[in-house]
Amino acid sequence: MSSAVVAGTDRTRFSREIAALNMKPLWERVMRLGAGTAAVPAIWRWKEVRPLLERACELITATEAERRVLMLENPALEGTTFITPTLFAGLQAILPNEVAPTHRHAPNALRFILEGEGAYTAIEGERVMMRPGDFVVTPGWTWHDHGNVGTKPVVWLDGLDTAFANIFGAHFREDYPEETQSPSRPEGDSAARYGANLLPVDRGAQGHTSPILSYPYERTRAALEQLSKNGEPHPAHGWKLRYANPVTGGHAFPTMAVFMQWLPKGFSGREYRSTDGTIFCVFEGQGGVDIGETHFDLAPRDVFVVPSWEPYRFEARADCVIFSYSDRAAQEALGFWRESVL
Repeated sequence: MSSAVVAGTDRTRFSREIAALNMKPLWERVMRLGAGTAAVPAIWRWKEVRPLLERACELITATEAERRVLMLENPALEGTTFITPTLFAGLQAILPNEVAPTHRHAPNALRFILEGEGAYTAIEGERVMMRPGDFVVTPGWTWHDHGNVGTKPVVWLDGLDTAFANIFGAHFREDYPEETQSPSRPEGDSAARYGANLLPVDRGAQGHTSPILSYPYERTRAALEQLSKNGEPHPAHGWKLRYANPVTGGHAFPTMAVFMQWLPKGFSGREYRSTDGTIFCVFEGQGGVDIGETHFDLAPRDVFVVPSWEPYRFEARADCVIFSYSDRAAQEALGFWRESVL
């Protein structure tokens, strides 16, 4: 028997022996040692999802479900409920006169409003009305409930950093003793305090999340239009803006980065990749995206995911406005984030 065979047999026996002590040899590791994750590109088309939300509204009430949400689970992450290894995405619907009861949880949450008016979210006693295209902030461990005082259904995209709380063993959750909160602050209070390039002198923002609860779409759209008048678009992103915490100038969340971008009609972007897995939602326009070897045609309200370090490129057949969020904020804070224009 050769020395190589003997050594192999001895190593196998050694591995079995130390396994009894919950140990493994590093030289037998099988975990990923390169960039990227197990997640794969995927798309949820609005024309297919919207009828399913209608059926969900017929099958269960907002009170029964607590949150009537269809979770968007990555096909390669079955059983996790996550769209990327670190982030959650779901589509939530609320009908007229319904209330989604008050609770709070450790994960931070965002809402991007897709359809309908007349719904609100109440956060720590401040009611925030939600309109299509608005980006709404729900900081972790804040009491919040949703209601619809309008006449039509309202649908939004939920994004949460749930996996971070799970990884650290810090996922707490609590129900409010009543279905809804009593208003304790006037509507628009957070915008008045923090949304005019001014800050209260007697009280800074609490926590690490943006104190502005709503970023209205009309302001975001106007900012993108103004940006487009001053120079050429980025070769990969078009014109792209980051939602910022006005107190720190940093990201709106400590873990999640949130963006809106505008691709002009005829735009054909350079290929780009970065280490943050990103969830995109088309708000306006028609176009397409190539993610690795996968191509998706894009229409308004379609949601798709680009996994970490997967190259992608955009094209626009009409002016496109696209919302997105990712785990870039956490990666930057930890020194992991990288990007490349190819």
